[in-house]
Amino acid sequence: MKLLIDLFSTDYGLMSIAGITFMLGMMVFFVRYFLRHVSEEKQAEELDKK
Repeated sequence: MKLLIDLFSTDYGLMSIAGITFMLGMMVFFVRYFLRHVSEEKQAEELDKK
């Protein structure tokens, strides 16, 4: 319980939450970005074959 209190009430705890949230957001962005570009590349490749 003390860990949660420290996490949400201290400056270093809040900064840790901000850093973790930012990194998770970056992960979601890059996964979506790469998947979208891979699918676009596949579609362009299929059109080139025709």
